Amino acid sequence: MYGMSGPYPIRGSVSLPEAELMWRFSRSSGPGGQHVNTSDSQVELRFDLARTEALPEVWKQRALERLAGRLTGGVVTVRASEHRSQWRNRETAAVRLAALLAEATAPPPRPRRPTRIPRGINERRLREKKQRSETKRGRSARDWG
Repeated sequence: MYGMSGPYPIRGSVSLPEAELMWRFSRSSGPGGQHVNTSDSQVELRFDLARTEALPEVWKQRALERLAGRLTGGVVTVRASEHRSQWRNRETAAVRLAALLAEATAPPPRPRRPTRIPRGINERRLREKKQRSETKRGRSARDWG
């Protein structure tokens, strides 16, 4: 576990605080050989979003609203068990949590400003419509005789 690459940036200068991360390890059902059944390689990473001081208040409220369905008592949980090594699963879980928080704390998109259709485009559409109508009218059998 030494040399773990952290801190995990969320956005800008804000990153996941190592002290507020709660790790839990259990047996993984993921890939591996004979030894995988006895090694604790699945990682569960928990982060108390409701009580954290690491995020700005605006970001925290935004994340609490957007992740409401994933929270259990204000705590967000991420699991990783893709790799045989516990260390790689720790890395994966931390990166996943940072990405989840980055997406949840992102500012809302700017509202769409409705634009008018240019007059030229509308006139061209009507002109083509009229031409098509004339073409179809010319195909009618009443003029043939």
